[in-house]
Amino acid sequence: MISKRQADTILVWAVRGLIAVTVVFLLLPVLVTALIAFDSRDYIGTFPPPAMSLRWFINLWNHSYIWGGFKTSLLLATSATIVASVTGALAALAINRMSPRWRDLVTTIFLSPLVLPGVIIGFALLMFFSLLAPLPAFVKLLASHLIITMPYTVRMTLIGLTGIGASLREAALSLGATESQAFFTITLPLAKNGIAAGAIFAFAFSMDDVAISLFLSDFNTYTLPVALISLMKSKFDLTIAAAAVGLMAVTVILLIVLDRVIGLERAIGQGIYRMSK
Repeated sequence: MISKRQADTILVWAVRGLIAVTVVFLLLPVLVTALIAFDSRDYIGTFPPPAMSLRWFINLWNHSYIWGGFKTSLLLATSATIVASVTGALAALAINRMSPRWRDLVTTIFLSPLVLPGVIIGFALLMFFSLLAPLPAFVKLLASHLIITMPYTVRMTLIGLTGIGASLREAALSLGATESQAFFTITLPLAKNGIAAGAIFAFAFSMDDVAISLFLSDFNTYTLPVALISLMKSKFDLTIAAAAVGLMAVTVILLIVLDRVIGLERAIGQGIYRMSK
């Protein structure tokens, strides 16, 4: 007969084992990709590689097609993040001041792109833009990325606004502050962590988008994920693995900078302002 203490111990070790398996499941593909990127062979063979080389990183450095996609993705993600953060923050501020009846409806409308598959959104936008005058591919990509990134900025800003009581704004107004002064001195500083977290998610999802970008890219304007998929179909080599390692390095650097500037825990883990602090 197993006692309650033994059952609790077994449950704790079972949870620890599940966490360990999950961590291995998540990190193992990353480690395999990192090692394959240093493979000296001309083909994908047995693992681990018999010899290491930097040839694929050198090839990546001189690969104009991949760099073209990276430049487009970086400019697109930066532009979409800035526009989505500003627009999403203003929309969240307006939603936060609505009555509960309209607040839920408008929030659902803004978050609706999250429940639609990217293929459907991409195909719908392709049909929509075909009815308009010809537009540059970058403009179409920017419009589409705003659709998929704004839900994150709206949602995270709403979380940041949740704990900000209306009494703070009213107190500022009663002391002679204007609406704009109350916003920039009270609301914005308290909600900045939620806005920053939304911007992080917007940038990450814009850089990672494939389904929508496939429909709206052209020969001259294409994103990095589209470039990597095209290379996988036409000329599959380990330059793709080197590009993946480069993206991982950029992500780590971004997280380190974010942790030093804002604080990773504050930006992601503490979006709600706590009145007790």
